[in-house]
Amino acid sequence: MIRTFAVTNDHKLLEDIVLDRLNDSNIKWFWIDFETPNEGEMLVLKTHFNFHPLAIEDCMHLLQRPKLDYYEGYDFFVLHSLNQHTLFPEEVDVFVGKNFIITFHLSPSPEIVMVRQRLKEENKIQRKGALHIFYLLMDKIVDEYFPALYKIEDDLNEIEMKDANRNLMEEVFGIRSQLLKLRRTILPMRELLYRILNSERVIIPKDERAYFMDIYDHLLKLSEMIESNRELTNDLRDSYISLNSDRMNNIMKTLTVMSSIFIPLTFIASIYGMNFENMPELSWQWGYYVVLGVMLTVGLGLLIGLWKMGWFK
Repeated sequence: MIRTFAVTNDHKLLEDIVLDRLNDSNIKWFWIDFETPNEGEMLVLKTHFNFHPLAIEDCMHLLQRPKLDYYEGYDFFVLHSLNQHTLFPEEVDVFVGKNFIITFHLSPSPEIVMVRQRLKEENKIQRKGALHIFYLLMDKIVDEYFPALYKIEDDLNEIEMKDANRNLMEEVFGIRSQLLKLRRTILPMRELLYRILNSERVIIPKDERAYFMDIYDHLLKLSEMIESNRELTNDLRDSYISLNSDRMNNIMKTLTVMSSIFIPLTFIASIYGMNFENMPELSWQWGYYVVLGVMLTVGLGLLIGLWKMGWFK
């Protein structure tokens, strides 16, 4: 589907006009949105607008890294919006010229829908021009990164309150995977904003530059949040490993104490369990009770000795 919006010189918004009317002298600027276009609509990029074949190829083949390409009369941008369910990026391609902006996306984009609605409702946006629409689109795309990251932070806060176990560690590693997905989307977008702000070929008026700087600040904040959450997952993982190690040490200490006590007792019992006829102690009247007393004395002595050595602390 192709949606067209045009603003006249007297700041009136026209919707769904034919493409040929966009060249009228009374059109100040226009926005065309290619939403899940079919093959015939895709050809309009070449036949009507005569965009560069490489830019058109980037539109057709997903998934390109966020980038900026310069062409004569316009700039081509690849942006990544975020699928809130899968956390995978979805490509939005944008052509920006002096008096036009063209968006192209093969899947529905809630961010573009919201910007379209604002354009219809707010007259001040209609007066701004194509570059401001580009800012609004980028700003909305970046704003939609925050909910996913806030949810991850809430999940991590809940995990910190729970006792460490194997299931908990599976949740932590799942969160690390989600953070990695967000990182692969947000860092390239941050690099793109940095390039836009420092490019001599992308002309951004002073009154618009502050808006783009605000988006860049948001991306910096998002990057810092991702890194801090990744460090938190590392801390949770290390705490789990340390706790397991300490638990294992306590188990080994308990087994060692039991072994230290029962090894000499087993030795004594094994001697008197041998079936020799000429063992002198076998004929003692009180031999059985004497051996039990010796075994009890040895066991208690070992317990007292290990306790003094601090093995039960």
